[in-house]
Amino acid sequence: QVQVVESGGGLVQPGGSLRLSCVVTGTISSPYGMGWYRQAPGKQRGLVATITSLGTTNYTESVKGRFTISRDSAKSTAYLQMNSLKPDDTGVYYCLVATAGQGYWGQGTQVTVPS
Repeated sequence: QVQVVESGGGLVQPGGSLRLSCVVTGTISSPYGMGWYRQAPGKQRGLVATITSLGTTNYTESVKGRFTISRDSAKSTAYLQMNSLKPDDTGVYYCLVATAGQGYWGQGTQVTVPS
């Protein structure tokens, strides 16, 4: 079975940095894209950043210039480097691994940036 596991969340002060990791295991068809989504309390889950198998990236406007998504195909891992964190960045961050026919979600990792 395909499994997606996030790690690296925690509590960080405003202006601080955090690096999230997403590892996919099991047999998965290629190519596949990877992405990070987040969900704040009482709010819909929304896109943070995506990266294709060829390395093309996309970011939601609010994180441009602060967050960087990357991937290491040999390790089947995606990363989200988060800098200059703000309280509005607080939420559960989920990793999505998407093939042409199916998507796989991780269980999420909590990121908290207090006011």
